[in-house]
Amino acid sequence: MHSALYVSQTGLAAQDKRLTAISNNLANVATNGFKRDRVVFEDLLYQIQRQPGANSTQNTELPSGLQLGTGVRVVGTQKIHTQGALQNTGEPLDAAINGRGFFEVQMPDGSTSFTRDGQFHLSADGELVTASGMLINPGLTVPQGAQSLTIGTDGVVTAALPGQSQPVNIGNLTLVDFVNPAGLQALGGNLYAETVSSGNPQQSAPGTNGLGLIVQGSLENSNVEVVEELVDMITTQRAYEMNSRVISSADQMLQFVTQNL
Repeated sequence: MHSALYVSQTGLAAQDKRLTAISNNLANVATNGFKRDRVVFEDLLYQIQRQPGANSTQNTELPSGLQLGTGVRVVGTQKIHTQGALQNTGEPLDAAINGRGFFEVQMPDGSTSFTRDGQFHLSADGELVTASGMLINPGLTVPQGAQSLTIGTDGVVTAALPGQSQPVNIGNLTLVDFVNPAGLQALGGNLYAETVSSGNPQQSAPGTNGLGLIVQGSLENSNVEVVEELVDMITTQRAYEMNSRVISSADQMLQFVTQNL
């Protein structure tokens, strides 16, 4: 069997995975806080038929040898944690992170996850929760009858209460950061989980230790650039076509040998 068939098959499989990542990016172009995926490729093992640097004669060496590649594979996908554009919504419970950092979310099983989506809501008990109803850590409860809510850039949350001449401090929003945010595990639902690769979460107040500031009344848009994704999609399609053409050419060569020998 012609080895080019197997090499091209790996190319088709790799480009198929790349197209899947691109389609996921485009599907989430309007998802708050979404970070685009980039596919990472690596070449496979080589068949060394003539070792580079080996002696061709007693006094001469091969300058490059003969090395035949066996194809390509997808070694991983990487989340690109660049800042998304901030969209002003005017909603007092919307909070965008301008810079590094994640909000901390308490999962139903008691574990902790992390998100860049600051589209918060109030539960029936006045607790600050995500769109899926999960609590924000540290817990923050808005008193009943609060006339207005203010979230400072440093995470201090105050509310104007009836009968109070001054706003009352009801809590603080903190942020966490990781040494390697690309190492976080994407859980879906705009959530990430800590892994060994990401490192331990480091909690601090917004605006300290390199963390970003909180912008009330705004949301962070997806960092997916539609034009860039469309260009990548065209490139992927052309690479897929070329690998398909190699398979067709190898098949024609095998057919010629079969019919003429």
